[in-house]
Amino acid sequence: MTEQNQSGRARGGATGRRRKPPAKRRRRVGIAVSGATAVLVLAGAGLGYVFLKLDGNIQGVDINAQLGTDRPKNVDNGSMDILVLGSDSRSGDNGAYGKDEGGARSDTAMVVHVYEGHKKASVVSIPRDTLVDRPACTDGRGTEVAGESRAMFNTAYEVGGPACAVKTVEAMSGIRMDHYIEVDFTGFKKLIDTLGGVEITTTRAIRDSKSHLDLEPGTHTLDGEQSLGLVRTRKSVGDGSDLGRIQLQQAFMKAFIDQVKGIGLGTNPKKLLDVADAATKAITPDSELDSVQELMGFAQGLTGISAGNVHMVTLPVRYDPVDPNRVVPVEEKAKQVWTALEGDLPIPASATKDTATGKADGVVR
Repeated sequence: MTEQNQSGRARGGATGRRRKPPAKRRRRVGIAVSGATAVLVLAGAGLGYVFLKLDGNIQGVDINAQLGTDRPKNVDNGSMDILVLGSDSRSGDNGAYGKDEGGARSDTAMVVHVYEGHKKASVVSIPRDTLVDRPACTDGRGTEVAGESRAMFNTAYEVGGPACAVKTVEAMSGIRMDHYIEVDFTGFKKLIDTLGGVEITTTRAIRDSKSHLDLEPGTHTLDGEQSLGLVRTRKSVGDGSDLGRIQLQQAFMKAFIDQVKGIGLGTNPKKLLDVADAATKAITPDSELDSVQELMGFAQGLTGISAGNVHMVTLPVRYDPVDPNRVVPVEEKAKQVWTALEGDLPIPASATKDTATGKADGVVR
């Protein structure tokens, strides 16, 4: 962290919110664009128009209470950072996607940075197979979880739940997460179906037996099951790694953002209520977003952000020389990414140049 950035931080309380000086008081907003999870917040852009009974759908998790004060300081620059996770739990209805082995992992993870002014955002995907130094943390039951070197990133959620995942990202980045949002497979499917599907174009056939996706080249309107298959596909694209899947997820998100802006939720009360009902049932937000009123303020900031104003990158990584099935951060380049976001600056192109990509770019547009 640079001296300038250190001086620009001021320790906040347990709220996890960032506040500008009184002369530049910002309105509370947010965005979450992450494969499975992005759709929930984006679809919530009109939550102010739905009935308060939706509050009963929302179950929050108190990240701030679990993490305490040993966290990066708040930044007074008007930006906001959100950790968005897609859980791969196989419990309940999600059992159709694999055997329940007693735990869940963060199948999709993205840090969403909303810049001051809330007209643009950067999204950093963190590959689930990234080897990290996972810090010690406390899970939701108050149980202490030991730290571990060279642990897969997605084990943070598995062993310590949302708070441990947030603490791991904060340790990696040096940036305090203002919010946390999680969604599961079933919720994602139902929301896409409620929206009426998402239109994407494939440049070549995608056939993946693991995700049950079978698409010819061309333009398709994907239903919930197909959309879930797309964001889970990896074996049949690129080099078959999680890096290729991340590229599919990012392309899908941009298609989704354009789609949801074009269906006129604000002028269709029934559609809006149906979407809000599906979204609020599916998400698990932090405790500062666990009411319709709070989600309304959070989501209204999306109105000025289009797909063209969302810059998506993957954390700079390379294949691990010890285990080629894992990746490790390219520290110098990863630092460029986090330093840019900490300073509310664009991520430089040099930060992701000559790093592992998965080679699935351009398959979906």
